[in-house]
Amino acid sequence: MAEVDESSKPMFAGLSDVSISEDIAVEGEINVPVRSTSQDDEFSTLDEPVKDTILRDLKAVGKKFVHVMYPKKSSTLLRDWDLWGPLLLCVTLALMLQGGSVDNKEDGGPQFAEVFVIIWFGSIIITLNSKLLGGTISFFQSLCVLGYCIMPLTVAMVVCRIVLLGGTGTGSFIVRLIVVTASFGWSTFASTAFLADSQPPNRKALVVYPVFLFYFVIGWMILTFSPSQ
Repeated sequence: MAEVDESSKPMFAGLSDVSISEDIAVEGEINVPVRSTSQDDEFSTLDEPVKDTILRDLKAVGKKFVHVMYPKKSSTLLRDWDLWGPLLLCVTLALMLQGGSVDNKEDGGPQFAEVFVIIWFGSIIITLNSKLLGGTISFFQSLCVLGYCIMPLTVAMVVCRIVLLGGTGTGSFIVRLIVVTASFGWSTFASTAFLADSQPPNRKALVVYPVFLFYFVIGWMILTFSPSQ
């Protein structure tokens, strides 16, 4: 009798006799993940009234102002950064530093565009310097901190304008000098308190020095301001 060639048998011929016992329990569950909409609904602002959105943003800006007036090592300005507060302070300071008449070129104060450019250009330069020195904060976070910390100098500008209503004598200059010096120190201290932890320990002085010059220039513009006659 001729032998049957085993190579001619089908490859899976024996699998038809294999069966799975019904006594073996199949473990595990197959669940289709359902996306929770509660969190999305909680943080969604698409259906929020415009009034509520504006009030919430104003409260956030106000809280950052409080952090600047009472500076401490906090990540609030870095975590919830925005540029609305710095823009408001920059515009307010530029308007008050303006001599009172846009067309009067002989006034004692700089023009609006000059102040605006000095503040924002200086903030950008300090931010780039911080990043090049190994800072761990983002570009806009640094702009936010530097912009909000102009608030003490803006308050000093308001006080100086009030003092100048009484004249420009020696007593007026001394009062303005004290106010501007205190505000300058407060702005520098507040900004470094927020930015200190984001810089390498051996390079903090290289970061603080440009910040010192930045607020010094703004303080000098406030101190030397004289209203148009």
